[in-house]
Parts: sequence; structure tokens; C-alpha cells
Amino acid sequence: MREALHLAHGALGLCEPNPRVGCVIVAADGARVLGRGHTQAAGEAHAEVMALRDAAGASLRGATAYVTLEPCSHHGRTPPCCDALVAAGVARVIVAVADPNPLVAGQGIERLRAAGITVDVGLLEDEARALNIGFFSRMQRGRPWLRLKAAISLDGRTALPDGTSQWITGAAARADGHAWRRRAGALLTGVGTVIDDDPRLDVRLVPTARQPLRVIVDSRLGTPPGARILAPPGAVRIYAAVQSPERAAALRASGDVEIAHCANASGKVDLHAMLEDLATQGINELHVEAGAKLNGSFVRAGLIDEWLVYLAPRLLGSGRDLATFGPLTHLDQSVDLRLQAVDRVGDDLRLLLRPAADAAPAPG
Repeated sequence: MREALHLAHGALGLCEPNPRVGCVIVAADGARVLGRGHTQAAGEAHAEVMALRDAAGASLRGATAYVTLEPCSHHGRTPPCCDALVAAGVARVIVAVADPNPLVAGQGIERLRAAGITVDVGLLEDEARALNIGFFSRMQRGRPWLRLKAAISLDGRTALPDGTSQWITGAAARADGHAWRRRAGALLTGVGTVIDDDPRLDVRLVPTARQPLRVIVDSRLGTPPGARILAPPGAVRIYAAVQSPERAAALRASGDVEIAHCANASGKVDLHAMLEDLATQGINELHVEAGAKLNGSFVRAGLIDEWLVYLAPRLLGSGRDLATFGPLTHLDQSVDLRLQAVDRVGDDLRLLLRPAADAAPAPG
């Protein structure tokens, strides 16, 4: 199963919106691996089919298949994987975790057992779930897993007072950040960052089979039509609170750009509605790289599932904050986070944090 999980990582940046799945098929005597595979691009073969193809010519009678996610049982863009395993004649299927997709949700396991195949579930379940944390979020909560990335100095600054931020962290941390970008279905920033920094917001520093969707939160449709973020390759989705046919037409003429309207009562983009809409677009993981104002809005709304923070061993003195919210009047109003991992990346530290289980949204 560990090998199957390793294979599943090969689907990062490739198979969205489908989950990342790996499969290893072992001979009946347990001594030989007959086939290996991972999920391909959407509409192409799933992990089980790839492993069966890899095992072509070998007898699979009595074989065991190790799969990191329950084999699908429905006809989507590909036939059911459980049927392929039944037809191949495997005797046992070991599943890391059940599929949360309502179209599957145990039906794949039931179909395998009905065909006389022994099925065991739960081997390395936590690791398998973590690999597809965004897929589980979209299926179970109806919104993507929101990961907010930031690079900060030791005194908590993301930039100098004039906005200069290139580069607070070193080359290794920047490349690592692009690896995290690659695993996301969409990369999001605010119009303020687009205007001030003119970022490309793509995956460049690591190999990738696809560019994630780029998302701009732009209540008044102020994104410049010549902004680098709009240029191909890759699609862009702009969330606005106003209707402006002229501005929208100019933006659409800049590239593969769609405009979505979802305003809240304050005349700004409704962040909750935006996340729900992104889920309907098949976004599992949403990677946010934005300024202090938009970061603060996500904090106040309680929508950040995970913080990816690169901490550089330098002091900037006065400068721009990570997130603007508050002011707080008591320490118990602070945003309570829990460290999940701390790793050294080059000369910097990478912190992975999640909200404490009982943490409430920060006050405005």
C-alpha cells in the first residue's frame, strides 16, 4: 500500500478534478508485483486500469490489488474500475479509504464483494485521506480545501512598506511553494495584488502537466486587461460584485477569462458563495497567495483550512502584515492555530498549521 501511495503522488498536478489514486497488483503467491499504475488526466484511465494494463499478459487469478481509494462503481468519463477488477479475476482488493463521492460511497466495495472478491478497508487510511484532502472536502463539505500560503520575515512582515517582497525567502523555498501550487486545482489572489505586483501566479519552478485555474477576487472589476495573470496558457476566473459589460468584455478579450458574479450585502464578493461555486467547477484544493486585506477577510470568515508559511531568518522592521483583522481587545480572541509540521527548506522554515479544533473566526 505504501508503494500504491507513492504512485498516487504521480497524479499530483495531472488528474484534477479526480482524486489521486495509486494501485499495485500482487501475484497470488505474494512474491511478485504484476502491475502498477496511478490515475491519469481527467477522462483517461484510472489507477486500477493502468495497473491492469501494466500487468498485461500475466495471470491475475488469485491476485491481490492494493488501491489507495475505493474503486469507482459508476459510469463517468470512464467505465467502473470495480468491474475491471472483477473481469481480471483478482481474488482480493485492499482499499486504503472509502470514496466520499456519493456516486460511489461504498458501492464499489459492495460490487466487488458481490462478485466473490475479498475486500479489506482501512490500511494506511490517514495517509490516503491526506493525499486527497481537497477531494474529501469538496465531496463532504461542498467547498475546496483552502490553503493560504505566505512568506514572512522573522518579525512577521510579508513586504516592505512600499510593497517590495522579492525575495524574502530563498530559492529553495520558492521552488517548494511552486510544488504546493502544482497540487492545487486553483490559485487565488486579490485584485490589489494583481495591480501592485502584476504576478503571473502559475507553476514555473517545478514540472507540471497542467496549469491550475487562476482566480481573482475583484469586487469592482478593476483588473487591468493587460495584467500578466490573464495571459495564456491557463484559464482565469474573476469573481466580481458589480456588473460592467464593458470591463467584462475587455477582460475576456485578454485570454481564457470567465467572470462570475456573487455579491454579499456589503457589495463585495461573497467568499462563502465563491468557494461553493469553485467546488462546482471541480476545484479540490484552493491555494491562496494574497495580500493582508484579503487574507484578513478569509481569517474573519473562518474559511482557512491550512496555513503554509515560509519563515525567513531576517528582520524587516516596519512593513506589511500577513493578515489584517481585528483589532483584538483580549488575547483569547486570537486566531488559535496548531502546528502540523515544521521543516527546513534551504535557509528557511516551512510551517504547516491548521486551526485549532475549537477555534472561532476572528473578530472584525
